[in-house]
Amino acid sequence: TRAIEDVPVRATWDRLKANPNAVLIDVRTRAEWSFVGVPNLESLGRQTMLVEWLEFPENRLNAGFVDQLASSLEAAGVGRTTELYFICRSGSRSRHAAAALKAVGYEHCYNVAEGFEGPLDGDNHRGIHSGWKAEGLPWVQE
Repeated sequence: TRAIEDVPVRATWDRLKANPNAVLIDVRTRAEWSFVGVPNLESLGRQTMLVEWLEFPENRLNAGFVDQLASSLEAAGVGRTTELYFICRSGSRSRHAAAALKAVGYEHCYNVAEGFEGPLDGDNHRGIHSGWKAEGLPWVQE
């Protein structure tokens, strides 16, 4: 299988704006959604789909991830040729999640580079220099 393409956060936002069928899937944990926030696609007339890749609080792989997400996509009328953008904190879990969906036949799976908060900076802080929040893209505290 072809490697998963990394798409910068600003380009992801532009692609979501340009394609009304594209879906943003946040694979972080419930705790991250609650305490850190989630991308807000309200201005695009959509919502971010939320499915944990690692289950909180055990931090173990969600064995039902593919089935849960595929069911949610199907229920939303999302086909296997729709553009799917996967986001996590910094781009690691989301790359694995995108690969898992691609492996079951979803053709256009992309990883949001830098994720929601980006990598740690020199002061061990996230969300300051890169990522969805640092780019000033819309987000909301759940």
